Amino acid sequence: MPKVAFHTLGCKVNHYETEAIWQIFKQQDYERVEFEETADVYVINTCTVTNTGDKKSRQIIRRAVRKNPDAVICVTGCYAQTSPAEIMAIPGVDVVVGTQDRKKMLDYIEQYKLERQPINGVHNIMKNRIYEELDVPSFTDRTRASLKIQEGCNNFCTFCIIPWARGLMRSRDPKEVIRQAQQLVDAGYKEIVLTGIHTGGYGEDMKDYNLAMLLRDLEEQVKGLKRIRISSIEASQITDEVIEVIKQSSVIVRHLHIPLQSGSDSVLKRMRRKYTMEFFSDRLNKLKEVLPGLAVTSDIIVGFPGETEEEFMETYNFVKKHHFAELHVFPYSKRTGTPAARMENQVDEEVKNERVHRLIALSDQLAKEYASQFENDVLEVIPEEKYKEDQASGLYEGYTDNYLKVVFPATEEMVGKIVKVKITEAGYPYNKGQFVRIIDEAVKKQAII
Repeated sequence: MPKVAFHTLGCKVNHYETEAIWQIFKQQDYERVEFEETADVYVINTCTVTNTGDKKSRQIIRRAVRKNPDAVICVTGCYAQTSPAEIMAIPGVDVVVGTQDRKKMLDYIEQYKLERQPINGVHNIMKNRIYEELDVPSFTDRTRASLKIQEGCNNFCTFCIIPWARGLMRSRDPKEVIRQAQQLVDAGYKEIVLTGIHTGGYGEDMKDYNLAMLLRDLEEQVKGLKRIRISSIEASQITDEVIEVIKQSSVIVRHLHIPLQSGSDSVLKRMRRKYTMEFFSDRLNKLKEVLPGLAVTSDIIVGFPGETEEEFMETYNFVKKHHFAELHVFPYSKRTGTPAARMENQVDEEVKNERVHRLIALSDQLAKEYASQFENDVLEVIPEEKYKEDQASGLYEGYTDNYLKVVFPATEEMVGKIVKVKITEAGYPYNKGQFVRIIDEAVKKQAII
């Protein structure tokens, strides 16, 4: 039985796609082994969101080549899509496939074995208008299932290379989304995370269908689905219709990740983002009205070219005023090939780092404040795994619907199920909890009958 090993860099979409590529190998009777082991084929799924992503990708590729010089080295993902020639130039790389045609990977590998000539299978992604179906009936991680609903992005923000790596917006057929959601629920998943490159843009390329309708259809048609989480949604895509669906829903969780990037209108303009602070503010207020206790998490880029202390403080004050539940803060890093990398007034690294620290300190404080509202409340948690910091303690960790990480005494049988937990001590990065009871499906069903 031939062996295949995977290494995934980058975002949730890449992790989803690695699982999908593994399904293709599995059907051809491959055995999956750890990346550190000796395998016949190594698949490296690369990231190109920053220059560091490229560098890390190259390091991992070289590591695979050293591990087994006789293995077939196959490179895929975003860096493969944008810079195939760079990757082909690394000694030992045999097959390069971009962010499409993943189904051809095995054919390319067989072809390589016969001809022993490196294969570049990367084509122009900008010409692609069709969503590539990649099915994942179950995941190696058994608690939260991702479900990819769209591909590509039409936004072309000035700091971002991703449209060139992923192509333009393409939505997945709703029937396929619902079919796969049902398959995941039948495989035992209680929570599904809707994901994509520009997830909230789902349906923008369709005539009479949109994200709000998909959310409604998932809730109505997928039997046994307990939680829907949207991995990320742009403020400009939170329409009144989406807010209405969230209000009516009993499965959409109280947590939204809405990328802010900057809280200053002048910086947003330079970034070519599609909203103003006034609009963003309005959306947050409407959401919190319909979903009390909503956790809003966000991404922020600090030190974008030309960012002044005043512009930074606009971001800082906006975040403070709107009580974000947690931030992912990134210092701006030049991405070769993007307009922002060529802009004047690049911000000094020391200034950037100092601002990053200030914003992270604020984020930690806001996260603690958000969590403290739920002390002594009983919330529903899906235990995911043993508490990482003390495996022998009998403690497990998992997330509430509003994305609080809770550590509490549990057992292996509870993993992946929904359990009631009382928050005994709120905190950050995690809260301490006390197990109350498992929500028993069988009892629930009888109650309904």
